[in-house]
Amino acid sequence: MDPQAVLLTNLGRTVREARKGRGWTRREFAAESGVSERFLADIETGRGNPSLLRILDLATCLGTTPAALLEPSAAAILSQDDRRRVVALLGLRGAGKSSVGRRLAKTLGWLFIELDSLVEEQSGLSLSEMFELHGQPYYRRMERQALESLLDSGEPLVLSTGGGLVTEPATFELLRRGAETVWLRASPEDHWERVVAQGDMRPMQGNDEAFAHLCAILEERERLYEQAHLTIDTSAATLDQVCGELVERFAPV
Repeated sequence: MDPQAVLLTNLGRTVREARKGRGWTRREFAAESGVSERFLADIETGRGNPSLLRILDLATCLGTTPAALLEPSAAAILSQDDRRRVVALLGLRGAGKSSVGRRLAKTLGWLFIELDSLVEEQSGLSLSEMFELHGQPYYRRMERQALESLLDSGEPLVLSTGGGLVTEPATFELLRRGAETVWLRASPEDHWERVVAQGDMRPMQGNDEAFAHLCAILEERERLYEQAHLTIDTSAATLDQVCGELVERFAPV
């Protein structure tokens, strides 16, 4: 396949998966972006050759950048066997990503990395400083850069992701291409109780409707988390059971 065809094929795949991540039909996406439904079909199948301005329209509508649509990481072409060397845990705070991730990584003999910690390390800022000084768009750019560096390293690892990564279509698609994604599903009550049990009282401070807000976020993101390659209900299983299932699935043969 010639370089132009590869570029257009990758662009089409990225746009298509990002649209699906938003839960949009092609017709809805056309209405939102201003790009005709017929041309969108051509783009998503790799037949269309959109101008930079059209790519900008698509990226803006999807909440990402033209560069993110046009420059997929090398992880985009990894085989399934290669993807299995990176296990990425998804879910809101309190899903069990850290406890499950550390136990799984130790058992497999892999690295365990929390993506937000890597973002802080590479930026030289805490998350609170990052949001205060530069805002969420800067954080999302740093999050993607950190993820790309991990996936391109080729190191086998267990990755704990931020709860909101799935809302960034291009970054989530990059993760799904470069890793085996696992949604650690839990009930809102379990999310709440685990965070409080860890001594973190922030969810309740100054917000009497915090639990309702948690439920709303979980409901809103559920369709995104469901795109993970595997879902495990952590409300119905112990830590040993969850880790045992993951080890059985991902341990090298």
